[in-house]
Amino acid sequence: MKDATTLSADIPQDLLGQARDMLPDIGGLLDSAISALQSRVAPAGKPDAALLDRHQHAAHALSWIATYVEAIRQLTGWAGRLDEAGGLGRTEALILQIGLGEYLTQLAGGIPMSQTEFARLSDLGIDWQPGAAARLLMAGNTPEARAELARTMQADLGQATFGASGLDDELEMIRAQFRRYADERVVPNAHEWHLRDQLIPMEIIRELADLGVFGLTIPEEFGGLGMSKAAMVVVTEELSRGYIGVGSLGTRSEIAAELILCGGTEAQKAQWLPGLASGEILSTAVFTEPNTGSDLGSLRTRAVRDGDDWLITGNKTWITHAQRSHVMTLLARTDPETSDWRGLSMFLAEKTPGSDEDPFPTPGMTGGEIGVLGYRGMKEYELGFDGFRVEGANLLGGEPGKGFKQLMETFESARIQTAARAVGVAQSACEAGLRYAVERRQFGRPLAEFPRVADKLALTAVEIVIARQLTYFSAWEKDHGRRCDLEAGMAKLLAARVAWAAADNALQIHGGNGFALEYPVSRLLCDARILNIFEGAAEIQAQVIARRLLS
Repeated sequence: MKDATTLSADIPQDLLGQARDMLPDIGGLLDSAISALQSRVAPAGKPDAALLDRHQHAAHALSWIATYVEAIRQLTGWAGRLDEAGGLGRTEALILQIGLGEYLTQLAGGIPMSQTEFARLSDLGIDWQPGAAARLLMAGNTPEARAELARTMQADLGQATFGASGLDDELEMIRAQFRRYADERVVPNAHEWHLRDQLIPMEIIRELADLGVFGLTIPEEFGGLGMSKAAMVVVTEELSRGYIGVGSLGTRSEIAAELILCGGTEAQKAQWLPGLASGEILSTAVFTEPNTGSDLGSLRTRAVRDGDDWLITGNKTWITHAQRSHVMTLLARTDPETSDWRGLSMFLAEKTPGSDEDPFPTPGMTGGEIGVLGYRGMKEYELGFDGFRVEGANLLGGEPGKGFKQLMETFESARIQTAARAVGVAQSACEAGLRYAVERRQFGRPLAEFPRVADKLALTAVEIVIARQLTYFSAWEKDHGRRCDLEAGMAKLLAARVAWAAADNALQIHGGNGFALEYPVSRLLCDARILNIFEGAAEIQAQVIARRLLS
């Protein structure tokens, strides 16, 4: 380890070596957990749906255990890469030590899935006697380490992250560029946009378009920048740190472009991708229905042929940025004989952007705004379709019945991006809490000097690093052409919880002022709450992860 002599006395001098030595230990724990659940829900080798439902808590416990094991692996890998580059200093070593100690302790004693639900080894009927992990479990997350990290964070306030990111120079340049933009154009205005419940100004959207945000991962041949998912993560994180609404603007084009790239015809790619990349075409995803929620396979909106075209009838809800959009990626049932995911088709449904006076002027559709606590910058809508016409050429892929499969192909990227949004919100909350704790004095000293406040700040920073590295890893897997639905799901699951905890702790540090609307931390709490719900609620995400582990 580099700079070992600069580390505090309570940091083990061979911390990185200990971390690497215990990885097989926790890998064995995960193997035991998977085997235990398989014996309950897959006695014949394939998971039984009824048994999986009966043992849902145990299944979700397995998902969280697996997420923590992967998080520890990625935290250790991050430290190892920094060490090889000579960049593992005091702050990074403290983050590693505290993170390992805390996550190992939770693995052994119980992982919070929510405020009242815990994932425990006993849920799976297994026990764990830590071998190489025992020393870090007992002596990793110490009060002295947390206090030192909190002091280090005060000196680093205003930096992009607490602890080195481990990114290459190109990605660091991208981070710096979008952090500056967020600080200059988003942060000063975000809270007013929220309080007034107003749409993000078109001026901001045009600036983001000029910066290439909407075409970031679209191939150059279609007018995009052709950059990596890792770059998308960095941009999304920094913009979301400014305001989740701004960070989420790119999600619309990301979903639409991914659908078209994976499932569209060559003509559809040529028609739609350049406009999406330039920001001239704004899109919205129209999937969810009032009575289906996460059960997309049971949706009832129907599409029937009318000559060469299709007529759409039904209701949709929780449609983001619907008023301003030019095209809807719309999922509807084209085979009335089906009642599940089969028979669903995806359409590129064109519409005319609306105004405040006439939000949905296109014939055959109506809509109304849904008032929400946070995540307000694009607004949410309910939409109704009654004979809404879609040109036949706008059936994605040109073949009906492929819609659900096409949608599944986008989930990896969407969940990676949602994890990045969560990391950005968490970072913003951490900075807000730290800034207030440094400036606010009680009983003659700054709040940051009180141990419980310092603990909140230190542990928040540690968890942000862990969630960030897990998100980077899922993007790295995607960029290298590997299936990463498991990794993306884990990143989204953990990062959403980290964002909520970060915002909650930051508000607690603010005390009564945090409950006042004038303080931005009140917005951060509202914005953070949605992250555990959209792009797969935490419970659905845990179910998906468990199924993948069992397969």
